[in-house]
Amino acid sequence: MDHLLMARSQMAFSLAFHIIFAAISMVMPFLMYAAYRRYLKHRDPIDLQLTKAWMKGSAIIFATGAVSGTALSFQLGLLWPGFMEHAGPIFGMPFSLEGAAFFLEAIFMGLFMYGWGRIPERRHLFFGLMMGVCGLMSGLLVIAANGWMNAPTGFDWVNGQAENIHPWKAMFNRAWPLQALHMLGAAFQAVSIAALGVHCLGLLRGTGRAFHLRACSYLMPCLVVSSFYMPFTGDLSAKSVAKRQPEKLAAMEAHFETATRVPLIIGGIPNEETQEVKYAIKIPGGLSFLAFGNFNAEVKGLNAFPEGDRPPVLVPHIAFQLMVGIGMLLLTVSLVWLYSKWKKRNLFECKWWQRLLLCLAPLGFVALESGWIVTEVGRQPWVIYRIMRTADSVTAVPGLGWNFIVIFGLYGVLGFLSFGLLWKWFQIESAREEEV
Repeated sequence: MDHLLMARSQMAFSLAFHIIFAAISMVMPFLMYAAYRRYLKHRDPIDLQLTKAWMKGSAIIFATGAVSGTALSFQLGLLWPGFMEHAGPIFGMPFSLEGAAFFLEAIFMGLFMYGWGRIPERRHLFFGLMMGVCGLMSGLLVIAANGWMNAPTGFDWVNGQAENIHPWKAMFNRAWPLQALHMLGAAFQAVSIAALGVHCLGLLRGTGRAFHLRACSYLMPCLVVSSFYMPFTGDLSAKSVAKRQPEKLAAMEAHFETATRVPLIIGGIPNEETQEVKYAIKIPGGLSFLAFGNFNAEVKGLNAFPEGDRPPVLVPHIAFQLMVGIGMLLLTVSLVWLYSKWKKRNLFECKWWQRLLLCLAPLGFVALESGWIVTEVGRQPWVIYRIMRTADSVTAVPGLGWNFIVIFGLYGVLGFLSFGLLWKWFQIESAREEEV
């Protein structure tokens, strides 16, 4: 396996692992805040139990995310020195601010965790909110750096060097706003359905019924709002990609020849050699309309770009279809729940509903990972879009295979310990009907 493939595989694995813990750390503080705020208003002990239970689970996740994120930052320098040499001075600011936001999040988490009975309740509640705000800012700043890789700005590229650097312009690049909005919505959706699955497992086991039902009362509205929100940001993101990175759109949609009234492809398996997509459903003019708001608009195909500048097709196309399909499925689930509310029926009393949500629990994170695959693989062969190729920024030294093995082992141990602790936490909280 060559150096480029090995480095990309290691980075992909590390990001796929870390993003799960990062998303949970961004979302759970807001759910904790909602439960604690309701407790302070109504003094229901179930809300207090739920707040403390989510707090303990979030602490485990946060610790794992901190370790995996630290390892990931070292990998940027070790695996991609060419990239960091040029990119560091340009987008170093959002990374520095992200570090500050992360440390503030850790401080507020400590104050929230150890402030019970020591800090006035309203101030304690505020610390819980700030933990979520800082976590959100941390995520936004990382997305700013990634957005810059997709829409590089804030510098002049002269003879292979960056000159006239403007860090603020680089940070507020064109790709950032929509990437951030879409990613944050995906995080709330993924965490909501995953947590719903966990609490539905508790309901199916018949333990801590009041505790799990109360948790679902917070999580289901969060899933509904995020599931309705995602198609809008997804549509805006696709339109933005059509203008900024037309070859990425062509790869996502397995669109090879420039044409007008281009159909939208649903499903299918693309063949890059024959430039055909088998087993697909095609909606006439659908891609033209979604990309440019006109059924007869022209959409560039992959053949409009030099062969060496084209991204692969199979992986981003399948990942994109998977992301959209899961999004539509979760939207359908949300509509079913809203209909049941209108009919004044509590679906969480139904075993089939509990089993359904348990089965759907991992799909939000599958969609989240798929979205990142589309973003990263669809940008290839560029690490900085149309500025620096991925092959020109990788470490060309032996030993990357052993490095990958070490990282794989580290993350494997972290994952095993984290989910083992979470399972123990789940059993303890399920057995406790209410906080005394």
